[in-house]
Amino acid sequence: MLVEVHDKVVSTQIFERKFVCDLSACKGACCIEGDAGAPLTFEEVDILEETLDAITPYMRHEGIKAIEKQGVFYMDQDNEPVTTLVNEKECAFVYFDDNGITKCAVEQAHMDGKSDFKKPISCHLYPIRTKKFDDFTALNYDVWDICAPACDCGSKLNVPVFRFLKEAIIRAFGGSFFKELELVSKELEKEK
Repeated sequence: MLVEVHDKVVSTQIFERKFVCDLSACKGACCIEGDAGAPLTFEEVDILEETLDAITPYMRHEGIKAIEKQGVFYMDQDNEPVTTLVNEKECAFVYFDDNGITKCAVEQAHMDGKSDFKKPISCHLYPIRTKKFDDFTALNYDVWDICAPACDCGSKLNVPVFRFLKEAIIRAFGGSFFKELELVSKELEKEK
C-alpha cells in the first residue's frame, strides 16, 4: 500500500517492516555486494571530488587506485551517477576494521571532523530507496536477503524502518516530513 505525505509517495512497508542494522552479523555487506555502486546525486559527486583529500587517508589502496583511474563515480545502467567500485564489487570508499566489518571512509572522515559531508544520502537512507518522478518522489522499502539480520534485530527491538532511519529522513526531507510519518504510523496502527 502507498500513502501520500507532502510531495512524496511512501510505501507503507517503511512503517510495517522492522529494521535495525546488525553489523556484527552482516559485516556491512550492502557496501560490498550488489549490481552497482551507491546511488549519488550530482551535488554529492561534486562534494566527493572537493573533499577527496580528506577522505583518502581512510581508504584502502585499491579504492584510491580505482578512483585515480575512474573518478569518484560512474554512470550506471539507468544513466544515474553511482560510486566507483573496486573489481566491480565493493564501493571504492570502503575499508575494513579489525573485525572484518565494512566501514565507510567518507563517514569516518566526517566523524573525525575532517569533512562536513556525512555520506551519500542513499547510503544513509538504506533500506529506503528513493526515486524522483516529475510530480513526486517515491520512497520504497528495498528487500535484500543480506539484510535478514537487520530485520531480525529490528523485530526483536520492535523498531520500524522509518524510526531506525529518523536522522537520515530528517537530513533528506526535513523534520516536518518525519513528524508527518509519525502521524501516518499512528493512523496505520489504529487501522490494524
